[in-house]
Amino acid sequence: MDYDTFVDQVARRAGTTPERAVDLTRATLTTLAERLTGGEALDLALQLPVPLRQSMRATPDGEAAQRFDADEFTARVAFRLGVQTSAARGGVRAVFTALREALAGEFDTLMVQLPRDYRDMVEPALAPGATLRRR
Repeated sequence: MDYDTFVDQVARRAGTTPERAVDLTRATLTTLAERLTGGEALDLALQLPVPLRQSMRATPDGEAAQRFDADEFTARVAFRLGVQTSAARGGVRAVFTALREALAGEFDTLMVQLPRDYRDMVEPALAPGATLRRR
């Protein structure tokens, strides 16, 4: 997926402007990089469009991943954006869902490394392990 398509998908899902979608994407990717080891963040960065790779740079602590749950993740994104946590939640979901579409099977590998509550940050139909329900 190219950069413009990624940003457009985030903007559409979050119900915001492309400019705000860029800020939201960068805040989410920066927070995700904090949650992953340096090697995992680098692997993910290499699969993203070039303008987004800088957001996945390793933290100054090096290889160590910070341990925090999905609520803390959303709170950190909200802080970076200067908004309330409740306002950031939908945007984080939009970015995670765009990542899921952009990375396909690699996203499932990423999600397995995170606590189960992170799966709630992906649209239910696209969440790892989601199954179709018959009516």
